[in-house]
Amino acid sequence: MDIRQLRYFHTIARLQSFTRAAEELHIAQPAISMAIRKLEQQLGLQLFQRSQRQVRLTDEGLRLLEHAGRILQAVDDATLEMAELGGLTRGEVRVGIPSMLGSYFFPPILMAFRHHYPSLKLTVIEGGTWQLQQMLEAGELDLSVIVAEFVPETLEARSFLQTQMLVTVAQDHPFAGQHSVTVEQFFSQELVMFKEGYFHRKIVERLADQHQLTPQIGFETNLIPLIKSIVQQGFGISTLLEMVIQPDDHLVTLPFSEPVALDLSIAWRRDGYLSTANQAFRDFMLEQAAAAS
Repeated sequence: MDIRQLRYFHTIARLQSFTRAAEELHIAQPAISMAIRKLEQQLGLQLFQRSQRQVRLTDEGLRLLEHAGRILQAVDDATLEMAELGGLTRGEVRVGIPSMLGSYFFPPILMAFRHHYPSLKLTVIEGGTWQLQQMLEAGELDLSVIVAEFVPETLEARSFLQTQMLVTVAQDHPFAGQHSVTVEQFFSQELVMFKEGYFHRKIVERLADQHQLTPQIGFETNLIPLIKSIVQQGFGISTLLEMVIQPDDHLVTLPFSEPVALDLSIAWRRDGYLSTANQAFRDFMLEQAAAAS
């Protein structure tokens, strides 16, 4: 067992709910359920009695809860003491985040980080990946999210999210009944795209170049709700990450027939100084992203 599993277990036991525990920990419920299943498999024991309305500890779970409380308190005490020794009672983190991730992926991570390190100042800059990369190289940012395949030699980076760009269409669009969309089909349509400099646009332009096709861009906007609205009304199609689409959006997402993979990384200057506060944010973000995957 590891500390992350114990923390999930302890929170579920305290709240008697997987759903409320996931909300408090800012973790997707499937991730927390999987972690508990793995813990039970490792121990060869059932820790919870599960029902639709309530979650209760088994006798074995009650015994583990006593140990978990002491262990987590010791870890929290040690973390706080080391943070103070390392100067984490003061400091600033300046991080650049693209629009889609800033709206749908990062909010729980940012709030959880503030909860763990309330004395640190956290400044979040939203922008296109190219703009953020330039700001990072100029020292205006300490950390930034960039597309892994475009990492220059001046930066170091750690991958944290692998996903796909999905074709997004209205429910009554001819593509909606298909299992996938070819590149040729995609570029035969009028497109709703982010402005230049954003990874969303960069990936599409690269795809067009590879297939010697010309995008028909009818609308340019960085406002995700506006992109959704235009697509909903049938005035174009787009590509978005799956995390952006909600059930009440009334949109259909489809993979490309040859999946368009997206690998995002957190980056920092190779020759620059990464403060203790920024190292803490980087490591915390990577841990949270791994837990949610």
